[in-house]
Amino acid sequence: MGNPLVDDRLVDLLLHDVLQVETLLTLPHFEEASRDVFDLYLQACRSVGREVLHPSYRPLDAEPPTFTDGRVTLHPRFGAAFGHVRELGVIAATRPFEVGGQQLPLSVATLAHSYLMAGNLSVAGLAWLTTGAAHLIEAFGDDTAKSFLEPMYEGRWTGTMALTEPQAGSSLADITTTASLADDGTYRLRGAKIFISGGDHDVAENIVHLTLARIEEAPPGTQGISLFAVPQKRREGDALVFNDVHVAGVIHKIGWRALPSLALSFGDHNDCHGVLIGAPHQGLRMMFQMMNEARIGVGASAASTASAAYHEAKHYALERRQGRPLGVRGGDPVALVEHPDVRRMLLRQKAIVDGSLALAATTAWHADLAEHGPEDERERHRLLLDLLTPITKTFPAEYGFEATALAVQVFGGYGYTSEYAPEAYLRDQKLNTIHEGTTGIQSLDLLGRKAMAKGGAGLRALADEIGRALQDAGDAGVSDELRAPLKDALGTVGALTLKLGQRGLAGDTDGMLGHSVDYLTLAGILVIGWQHVRLATAAERRLKTGADAFAEGLVRGARYWMATEVPRIAQLAALCESAETSFLEMKPEWF
Repeated sequence: MGNPLVDDRLVDLLLHDVLQVETLLTLPHFEEASRDVFDLYLQACRSVGREVLHPSYRPLDAEPPTFTDGRVTLHPRFGAAFGHVRELGVIAATRPFEVGGQQLPLSVATLAHSYLMAGNLSVAGLAWLTTGAAHLIEAFGDDTAKSFLEPMYEGRWTGTMALTEPQAGSSLADITTTASLADDGTYRLRGAKIFISGGDHDVAENIVHLTLARIEEAPPGTQGISLFAVPQKRREGDALVFNDVHVAGVIHKIGWRALPSLALSFGDHNDCHGVLIGAPHQGLRMMFQMMNEARIGVGASAASTASAAYHEAKHYALERRQGRPLGVRGGDPVALVEHPDVRRMLLRQKAIVDGSLALAATTAWHADLAEHGPEDERERHRLLLDLLTPITKTFPAEYGFEATALAVQVFGGYGYTSEYAPEAYLRDQKLNTIHEGTTGIQSLDLLGRKAMAKGGAGLRALADEIGRALQDAGDAGVSDELRAPLKDALGTVGALTLKLGQRGLAGDTDGMLGHSVDYLTLAGILVIGWQHVRLATAAERRLKTGADAFAEGLVRGARYWMATEVPRIAQLAALCESAETSFLEMKPEWF
């Protein structure tokens, strides 16, 4: 049996038992949908992920894009695979009917798309980039910019986000790309960008770069950044002509190898036309829409990659026969899964994968309600969305890397060879901890902004959500062994956040933020514990109707998380509170 990529039973349980996604159908925005519509889209994505994208993954990873005569050429199978994704309507799946979309909930699309990401994340990634770029134009662009929407949502054109510059890295305040207003009302851009995924290829007619630049005499820092739509080719009459956007080089990544990452130069010949998006000097604020959507997408991608690696390891452990149980001499070799340490590794992978997919779906669920829910509830869902986004981006990436490394370990000596897929999955997974904001950047955002926003309103909303989940779990018969650790941990996190916030108000920035990564880690453990309680609740209700091996596995996964990970919250909280300073005291010459 081939790799299922993602467990259908988990996806169905998340949608219908945990999220109860049918309740969205009562909202005006989703009233034309139905469970049948959701199921049909899920099945279509499952089929394309398993039958088209997954078979293309290894060949595309083995033969990265080539760069010849200033143009990038992708593997021949990339275009065919992307064509299937395009035909599914994936790029506009969550967008309104009036722009050609399917108006699906993001929570449904996130889980449906997990099959595509697990199948071939490079092909899926080109679609998600295009969705994000087109949605940004849809939200803020004028009529000229919106003329790009139809070909983008149809996948005939693709999109990128062009933020980073060689000299600035993650410090967007230091970008130097410039934009000058021309007589025709458009702008002429000049500058360089780097790490632009999908910045050139041969599988679409055109590429639209959502580009940050400074208009002449703009204020310094992030306050002076504007946003532009810069097509690779611009329209002149009925023709598309070159728009002075050049590939300066191809960046060779350890993972995501089939999707090119490039250095681009704009305006080498002073003829790069760009369309201003929104008001001048508001570019970074608008770009955060695309960045935050991408961060949720990175988390979902990390969970999907970890899922694909887990299923590879599980299948291998069930089939590979090697060694004998402890204390047994003679006899035939047993399946690897009979060895206790292999079961430990598989359970840890499963707990990480199940919790990560649940978190990605839950964050998407709050995004659905923040935009389309009842007016009087939207602010609460926005607070939860803001709080959960940096955790959703980071936890599946960091812990997903560990889970994927365990898959390699299950394969033993074969794990680090290219004969099997986990070696490639591990390379892919590492990128998720870096792109769209490193773990350190996400930790500063969580603790320095999101957890403290509006007097901690987001954290209080999260506490209410976890409290309701614990009450629901008790009503369903989930044991106190699974509920009590999470309740205690929630109190620990609340008290710690209050103390750290007080330090910040007192001007002790190092004391507040010095251990922000530890804070992000403990917050991730907490919210994954919340997800495991919800999964265990749904599982217990299923078990009341009869034996269910899948449900039994979910309960064991929750028990494992509460026993092995949730206790770490107290240790990490003590470390954050201690404001341990050894790393701050280090001098450069001591390293």
